[in-house]
Amino acid sequence: MDTDFSPLHEQMIVVDGHCDTILELYHKKRSFWDYNKEGHLDWPRLQAGKVNLQFFAFYIEPEYKPSGALSRVLELLAYFQDIRQDRKDKLSLILSREDITKLHPHTASALLAIEGGEVLEGKVSALRFLFQLGFRSMTLTWNQRNQLADGAWEKENKGGLTVLGRQVVQEMNTLGMLIDVSHLNEAGFWDVLSRTQRPVAATHSCCRALKEHPRNLSNDQLRALRDNGGIIGINFYPDFLGQTPCTLLRVAEHLEHAASIAGIDHVGLGSDFDGISLTPQGLSSAADFPHLTEVLVKRGWKQEEVAKAMGGNFIRVLQNVLPQSQTLQN
Repeated sequence: MDTDFSPLHEQMIVVDGHCDTILELYHKKRSFWDYNKEGHLDWPRLQAGKVNLQFFAFYIEPEYKPSGALSRVLELLAYFQDIRQDRKDKLSLILSREDITKLHPHTASALLAIEGGEVLEGKVSALRFLFQLGFRSMTLTWNQRNQLADGAWEKENKGGLTVLGRQVVQEMNTLGMLIDVSHLNEAGFWDVLSRTQRPVAATHSCCRALKEHPRNLSNDQLRALRDNGGIIGINFYPDFLGQTPCTLLRVAEHLEHAASIAGIDHVGLGSDFDGISLTPQGLSSAADFPHLTEVLVKRGWKQEEVAKAMGGNFIRVLQNVLPQSQTLQN
């Protein structure tokens, strides 16, 4: 990367809206705090990429669905807490708007997310419990149907939110949890947008106009996110980006398309690191985020536009969703 772009990148708040690193670390037994040749993300690479806020998704494997999902997430949370033991000053938790105001280009924080409403095991009360444990975002489904809605791979069904799903949307609004519409089918997406009182996020999706895929969003959906005040975080998975071989230029193209439809205030990044089998050339790990800053500037983006896409827009959404303050010890 041209060194001229390093100071520009370091001045920004960089936010990555999705990674699956917790489960990957758990399975591979590799250290978070040391550099690894395996995987895509660890502490040294977050530092090299100047990532200030990383969403850590807790993915629930199929063998723990439909029963066992909650206990599995609690097991992974205990593992995450062990990782942070005695190093909480290095990686703080984002729990409230007050915490967001403390972010600056030389800090690093984590936001805990759950990938799949199966974790609730049919009970809204479980959502309140998970909120108290520090979770601040949840995707309502993964790719399949659950008790809340149909996932993106339920291609033959047109089902939207269930009665429980509607209750969960309302409760997430009340608590101050970010509703993640990535992985939802279209009917569920539109149900959420018609019911939520707060901005939502598709934290790790791409644009269907550039690649026809059930996980990608249509132009109409992008416009709906704009009207909702929400955001799409562009996924780095080449299958969603729709290019072979795939480079970071394709990520820039999806960002540009989303910005052209939804507006520059509604685009961000959702790498899906450690949850994807392939990455674009030039974006092989969290250390490579500065390369994307360089590419966007070279493509004619203004500095303030780059700052919004690299993290500023996610910060705005969180400031509109999270509770004002939180006394939970982190």
